[in-house]
Order: sequence, then C-alpha cells, then structure tokens
Amino acid sequence: MAGLFEEATGQRLGEDRVWRIEMTLTPLCRSRNIDSLTSLASLLDQSGEDVLRGEVIDALLNNETSFFRDPSAFHHLTAMVLPQLRERRGQARKLRIWSAACSTGQEAYSLAMLFAEDRASWQGWTIDILGTDISRTAINRARSGLYSQFEVQRGLPIRRLVDWFDPVLDQGWRVRPDLASLVTFGRQNLLGPPPAGAQFDLILCRNALLYFSADRRNEVLDRLAAAIAPDGALVLGAGETPSNGDRFRADPDLLTVYRPGAAASRSN
Repeated sequence: MAGLFEEATGQRLGEDRVWRIEMTLTPLCRSRNIDSLTSLASLLDQSGEDVLRGEVIDALLNNETSFFRDPSAFHHLTAMVLPQLRERRGQARKLRIWSAACSTGQEAYSLAMLFAEDRASWQGWTIDILGTDISRTAINRARSGLYSQFEVQRGLPIRRLVDWFDPVLDQGWRVRPDLASLVTFGRQNLLGPPPAGAQFDLILCRNALLYFSADRRNEVLDRLAAAIAPDGALVLGAGETPSNGDRFRADPDLLTVYRPGAAASRSN
C-alpha cells in the first residue's frame, strides 16, 4: 500500500511514517466490512477498485493544517511580501495566489482574511486565491467552509472568529459568504501540470515537500517554477528549502520566502 500511495501522490511513507498505514486504514476496513489489511491489499490488486484505491490514498494523506499556521510566515506576508506585490501590481491591480497542498482549506481562508481585514489597501483590486489538494475529501471540506470548534480554536482569536464565521448549530462554524467569495478550491496533484491560467504572484506550498523523495521534490519545484511570475514569491515550510538556487533563491530578509531564480525565469 505504501507503493500505491507513492505512485499516486509522489509522497513516500518512510519508516517513520509506516504507522499511518494501520492507524488510518483500519477504520477504513471496518467501514467497508473488510476483515484485515491483508484482505484490503488483495482487493486493491483487483481491477475495478478505483473508488477503493482513492479512499486508501485519501486516508493515508497527512491533512494536518490550521488557521494562520506558523504565524511568522503570515507576518512576513503582511509586513513585506504583500506590500511589495501591491506596489509592483499597482497598474493591473490584480493578484493571483495559489495555496498548494491546502488540505481542508484553512491556509487559503487565512490568506483571504488578510485582504478582507485591509480593504482600504486593496480597494479596487481583483484578488484570486486558489486552494488545491490531491485529496477529494479535503477539498470537499474546504469548499464547505465548515469547521469544528476544535479547528477554529487552532489559530483563530475570538475577534476573527466572530468577524468571519457564523455558528452552525451542533456542527461548528462556517466561513461567511463574503470571505468565501475570495477563494476557490480544486483538486490538483503537485506532480501534474500547474493550475491553468495566468502565472501566480504568490505561491504557498508549505510542509508538503518534506514527504517527497529528492527526485520527486525536484519535479514539484519545476512545476512551481513554471507557475510563478518572475517577480513573485514562494513560501515554503520552516523545514523546507529548494534543492538548489537555479529555480528559487532565498529572500535575504525573510525566512521561508523564496524568489524565482535563473531557471524559473527562463521557463516563464
């Protein structure tokens, strides 16, 4: 099953993550009335089990996320990255942002709050935020905009919760329509072609590269380099760096922020 997962997603289940197989697939077996993981593996080898394969892949994905995860990254965005883009795009007054591997959408909605809370600076601008993930389950949840009490408590102060969410009886909190209108969601594999449309001014791809082999990581970086504007910004997770400076170079002032390098400029 680790091989199936890597083939479909590019992500590796190393020795430090094999525990996820039993932890996540045992509940799937129970829901499907499959008596063991061995029986599940046998079913996956049979033709016509595409739905089951999709459920297995979804279960094995790590969908860990939260609102405003890693506050320092959002501080960099508000203090420097977004003001720089506002100055550079002042004539077109358009921004296109990609939250890649967005899981259940908290990162994309956090970005939307930055713009919604600073309307005066972005008056008259077109802000397009796209959140993508390979998981159908995660993207469906992101589109719903519905989060549990536990999920909203992770990263959201009470003022933001009250401003941008409505309570849903016995279910949690739902993103308000005016905020949700800033974000669209879609399924996308980081190993596939980048989302269609104009190049992105800002890409966030945080804590996803950690799970790829070196070769697959390079493939993902190639696709990110092709998708970003020559003067755009890429934000990675705190433990991630591009493998070399050809595609992206580190911003000298901002940790986890990278600028397109020579190879990215040639591909754009």
